[in-house]
Amino acid sequence: MRYFIELSYRGTAYCGWQSQTVGVSIQVTLEAALSQRLGQRVYVVGSGRTDAGVHARQQFAHFDTDEQLSLSEAFIYSLNCLLPEDIAIRAIFPVRKTDHARFSATFRYYQYHITRQKDVFVYGLTYHFRPLLNEKLMNEACQCMLNYTNFQSFSKARANVNHFHCRLDFAYWERINEDCLTFHIRADRFLWGMVRTIVGTMLEIGQERMDIHQFEQIIQAKDRNEAGRAVPANGLYLVEVGYPEEVIMSRNSGPRP
Repeated sequence: MRYFIELSYRGTAYCGWQSQTVGVSIQVTLEAALSQRLGQRVYVVGSGRTDAGVHARQQFAHFDTDEQLSLSEAFIYSLNCLLPEDIAIRAIFPVRKTDHARFSATFRYYQYHITRQKDVFVYGLTYHFRPLLNEKLMNEACQCMLNYTNFQSFSKARANVNHFHCRLDFAYWERINEDCLTFHIRADRFLWGMVRTIVGTMLEIGQERMDIHQFEQIIQAKDRNEAGRAVPANGLYLVEVGYPEEVIMSRNSGPRP
């Protein structure tokens, strides 16, 4: 049987989603809780590999087991009791054997949160960036970016991928209030470090240190050295992962904690 897990986490204390030789990962922590609860070794596959310090409001993973699980609110509650406070399972539901948390996903949606004022209640959850930003210019850059599919300039140089093409569905900046800005971006896939590098480059535009023509030249260069710095991970959230309706139908009728 194959099951999907819907979960959320605060990534501050972790080295990222994927297991690493150094540091504690979300994947390893989740596998440990499932293995303890089910009494067998469990391996999970995530919809994507969030970097160290990146958060997820919605992440999906799948795992396989030989037995059919008796899913209930109590079962999910017991798993959450085994997990640390910064990881929470929201739902578990059965899927077809061919459904895959990573390869069946149709889109990933990220947000990046910036605050101008220091706020102790969101410390580690937003990027404290003091300069005033011109979001109108940054949104013009977003519209320019939607004309392209190759984003090699925003990918970490050591990225081990077959290609650098991504289909962007939307990208825009939203002013929440006088002190808070949120960047929204959705695509079929993202490159390693892509969102944080796009944000870092757009902050140069927002400070009017770079114009739209220069931004477009960076995209066309297909060279990471041409783009701006990557912003810190603490402001980045994976907020939604999309799947075909037939994959998630059972999620809506399954138990929740």
